[in-house]
Amino acid sequence: MVSLPRLYQITAASLLLSFTSLPVASNSLSQAIQLESKADSAASQSQQKINRLDDRTRKMLEQYRSANRQTNTLQIYNKHLEGLLASQTQEISSLQQQLTQIETTQREIIPLMLNMQKSLAQFVALDLPFLPKERQKRIETLDAMMQRADVTTAEKFRRLIEAYQIENNYGNTIEAYRGSITLQDQKSSVDFLRFGRIALYYQRLDGSETGFWNNQEKRWDTLSADYQSSIRKGLRIARKETAPDLLTLPLPAPTEAK
Repeated sequence: MVSLPRLYQITAASLLLSFTSLPVASNSLSQAIQLESKADSAASQSQQKINRLDDRTRKMLEQYRSANRQTNTLQIYNKHLEGLLASQTQEISSLQQQLTQIETTQREIIPLMLNMQKSLAQFVALDLPFLPKERQKRIETLDAMMQRADVTTAEKFRRLIEAYQIENNYGNTIEAYRGSITLQDQKSSVDFLRFGRIALYYQRLDGSETGFWNNQEKRWDTLSADYQSSIRKGLRIARKETAPDLLTLPLPAPTEAK
């Protein structure tokens, strides 16, 4: 048997060893590739998770900023409402105080108005008897109005003051009007001549009799025929049928007020 040289033996052994190691290296490479693939897959999944977390973080940040803006807006609005509430509280307090004052004023003014109404009626009854129906109707209307609940206190007071003003104006005017009085137990139509509240005269329509109201005796007294022309002239002046002029007429003596 021919023996191989030693060098060839070593080379053959090395080749044999190399062929024997090829499957082992191949398996290790495959495992490494698989591990790297898994690592890449894991890294990709991790990146996706990071991206999702990043999106959620951005959304949460936007939500936080939006909530923060709404909070600031609500704080400003609440502060505004607090100012309005404080102002309304002061207004309510002021209105309550005014209502209390109004109730007090009404309690005080109603008795005053009733006294004014009573005084006006007494004044008309004691005054010269001119325009008796008109003035008495005004007094009765005031009396009925004071008893009505659907008329405000302010309106009652206004009408009462208006009546006082009308009566006050009578003292500053001259007036002629036609009416009727009882003379010698007979009702007669006459012309009346009023000089303020100083004097009230009458003259029959035919001019046959002239007289005046005696307020002290509460009766009609006749005047002499000397005053007929003056009364006739005074009637024409009051009716604006002639220019104002001096008149000679008797005047009642002044009396002391009681």
